[in-house]
Amino acid sequence: MFTGFASGYSTSAKSAIVLERNSGQVMFEKNADLRLPIASTTKILTAITVIENTEDLNKTVTVPDVAVGVEGSSIYLQKDEKLRIIDLLYGLMLQSGNDCAVALACLTSGSVENFALMMNATARIAGASNSHFVNPHGLHDDRHFSTARDLALITAYAMRNETFRKIVATEVYKDCPFEGRDYNRIIKNKNKILTTLEGGNGVKTGYTKEAGRCLVSSAERNGKEMICVVLSCGPMFEESGALIETAFAEVESKDNNAR
Repeated sequence: MFTGFASGYSTSAKSAIVLERNSGQVMFEKNADLRLPIASTTKILTAITVIENTEDLNKTVTVPDVAVGVEGSSIYLQKDEKLRIIDLLYGLMLQSGNDCAVALACLTSGSVENFALMMNATARIAGASNSHFVNPHGLHDDRHFSTARDLALITAYAMRNETFRKIVATEVYKDCPFEGRDYNRIIKNKNKILTTLEGGNGVKTGYTKEAGRCLVSSAERNGKEMICVVLSCGPMFEESGALIETAFAEVESKDNNAR
């Protein structure tokens, strides 16, 4: 468990921000408007775009051919495999399945290109004005970028949705079938914040060579919810935990002084 907090905010990240979701107060920022590649933290926007544009998340669908064998992290979708949309969302957010990202994009809008338009529209609704998305997974593309501030705003928007909150707070998902097998997939969340930080409840890791290690994390305590974004940060879990602890300590100190 993370214990204590830094004496003041500090991070080695190229860009970072800590935002209290309920009030919108920025607790800390560092190069928060710098446009950067964001790797799989992209999938926060992918997930909320799918959720908001799908009538029945329990609907069974057939995996599109284009989603089979997508490079990078994967839940190993099979040709013509049948799964529910909700299963694909858990594969997307817990195991960071790039195949799930492509499947969801095509099932939601017909193509990756059409889905990117939907992503950009959702980002604008969330208040993100300094970002551009061209794919649902975050594999590197020079035209695909965001900022720590925009990611925090997108995450704050997504965390208003109870389905999204439930997915990103799940440590292990065991209900995803595995075609041709007599057992289900076991999908484990890569986000260590859930188990190492008091109140940790989200949200998404990311890594590419170009983006470095990226993390959007969140924790909720006593009616406050801190969202932390660190981009290009080696010790992303440790530094995010320290930033969030510092933010909670600052809020508690101000509340105590106001009494």
